[in-house]
Amino acid sequence: QVQLVESGGGLVQAGGSLRLSCAASGNIFSINRMAWYRQAPGKPRDLVAAITSGGATNYLDSVKGRFTISRDSAKNTVHLQMNSLRPEDTAVYYCHCRERDKNLVSYDYWGQGTQVTVSS
Repeated sequence: QVQLVESGGGLVQAGGSLRLSCAASGNIFSINRMAWYRQAPGKPRDLVAAITSGGATNYLDSVKGRFTISRDSAKNTVHLQMNSLRPEDTAVYYCHCRERDKNLVSYDYWGQGTQVTVSS
């Protein structure tokens, strides 16, 4: 089992910045992908940014150039630096990781979510 604990959400004005962090703990063998998703009320959960163990990243088109995902593999942490925030970025942000055990079986884990609210 892996536990994910997020931090860093809050209220910010449009144009401001926030940094989200997520720390994974527990019985970890190998985490090969960490990501941030977000979900606004009445909308589906969308992938915002992801990073693999090799450092490859991908982003939601609307956040490219504004958000940066980074990872400290030694500490099993992932960060999301969010700049130039817009009201449409308002959502609950969820940390996700895909862990692979010694038998190469993959498991998905989610954090509890952290609220990000951007005021206009």
